[in-house]
Amino acid sequence: MTDKTTLEQLFRQHYRTLFQLAMTLLHDEAESQDVVSEVFARLMSDGSLLPDEREESYLLAAVRNRCLNVVRNRSIQQRIQKLYLMEQEMATKSPARLIEEARVLERGVGRLEPPVCRQIIKQHFEESKTFREIAQELGVSETTVYKHLRRAMQQLRQHLNKELEL
Repeated sequence: MTDKTTLEQLFRQHYRTLFQLAMTLLHDEAESQDVVSEVFARLMSDGSLLPDEREESYLLAAVRNRCLNVVRNRSIQQRIQKLYLMEQEMATKSPARLIEEARVLERGVGRLEPPVCRQIIKQHFEESKTFREIAQELGVSETTVYKHLRRAMQQLRQHLNKELEL
């Protein structure tokens, strides 16, 4: 069991290096301090044994992993926030506006070039086919399907922006 005194020594000895690693990954001083503190607090509460020869490696890995968790959680929170804002935007639009946007989108799909883009976007969104299914049906690679879908989405964005003056 790692005792409190040993952990305090490890904290003093490795804090700067661990903090620098956290700063490199998180770019936020307060979060970096929190991550390093959390790693040591967890060691204290778990009473975990640290391998003598690999203390620094263990601590670096623990801080890295905790930072990756923080980054992943940030990403999830940003996606949730974006979805919430989209939902709020949809709630404030009138039904007439939503119908007009749907019509403009439908016209845009009909104008997609080359025609394979139109075919792929319909298969993917209307028929709920996967990239793999579309690729097999068309005799192309999944990457080709992705590229055509990306091109179609860019064309649709331009069309919507132009027609709806967003």
